[in-house]
Amino acid sequence: MDAQPDNAEDGGEADGLRKIIHVDMDAFFASVEQRDNPELRGKPVAVGGSSGRGVVAAASYEARRFGVRSAMPSVTAKRKCPDLIFVKSRFDAYREASEKIRAIFHHYTPDVEPLSLDEAYLDVTEDRHGIGSATAIAQAIRKAIFETTQLTASAGVSYNKFLAKLASDQNKPNGICVIRPGEGAAFVQSLPVRRFHGIGPKGAEKMARLGIATGADLAAKDREWLGQHFGSFGDYLYRAARGIDLRPVRTNRTRKSIGGERTFSEDISTDAELRETLERIIDIVWERIAAKEARGRTVTLKLKFNDFQIATRARSLPQPVGDKDRFAEVAREILEGELPLPMPIRLMGLTLSNLERKDGEPARRRDDSQLSLL
Repeated sequence: MDAQPDNAEDGGEADGLRKIIHVDMDAFFASVEQRDNPELRGKPVAVGGSSGRGVVAAASYEARRFGVRSAMPSVTAKRKCPDLIFVKSRFDAYREASEKIRAIFHHYTPDVEPLSLDEAYLDVTEDRHGIGSATAIAQAIRKAIFETTQLTASAGVSYNKFLAKLASDQNKPNGICVIRPGEGAAFVQSLPVRRFHGIGPKGAEKMARLGIATGADLAAKDREWLGQHFGSFGDYLYRAARGIDLRPVRTNRTRKSIGGERTFSEDISTDAELRETLERIIDIVWERIAAKEARGRTVTLKLKFNDFQIATRARSLPQPVGDKDRFAEVAREILEGELPLPMPIRLMGLTLSNLERKDGEPARRRDDSQLSLL
């Protein structure tokens, strides 16, 4: 669907329909680096480590033209784009820009649901200034973001979250797309199923084997058939293929876990190295837990071996972990129970889940609580 002009009538004007905007920054981390370093502008840039074990955290659009993507091993990215420039991540700069962007959102509506540092849903069914048009608000937000941060954003406007998120990706970068009432099902059914949120590479492969390539193919299947082949996920697929999504924009999302992980430049295997690494991760993860004044009942240790197999070991406790000493004690006990390891590891991670705040309320999510230890 093409971008709509600034004066387009809104999707969502009809009674009972919401007006939802999904704003997604364009190559956010990489764009911040290009903004702050003029020598990087117009060049293929990857944020992340350039070592053999490094991973791309974000890629500029110049790098994406070569097939470089986030979560791609750095060696693969460099092979695809020999001129790729790697820069180290600067989360303080990204958070600073994100806070300015978030303030712009709240200028128009209190109903903001952050998904990460660089994207959020906004419900503008009733906006603060009586503008009325979600399209006009989305355009104003994009303009204000650029004037404030010198960064570009793309936006999707529709009558539910699922469609708004699809729309924000339609005309990237620096674009806007509007899906009006009555257009949702046709829009969804024109797309490849890989565009649907929640359908990853493996899911798309399974669908291909079943003869499903597009939303139209999916819409041709009834709920029972989808349930037989995809279990409880089938109900989501049935609704998604018809552009149906009843989820509200949630301003306070319950955080499921707080944690972090570290990928090593070289495999580690000795007990001493493993224990030393665990202590460093305990320190960093506990800082995040303490900052959120959270407690949790489940401690999970994650290990990725050098053959890429992943093992997770969790321990759930009758009482929530409320201090660092107890958290560290449980983490150490889990690791000791695995020693000696059958082979070297390339990654270690630690999380605390089943969270609640110290006052007993559910812990609320902040978008940077799960950042990897880069």
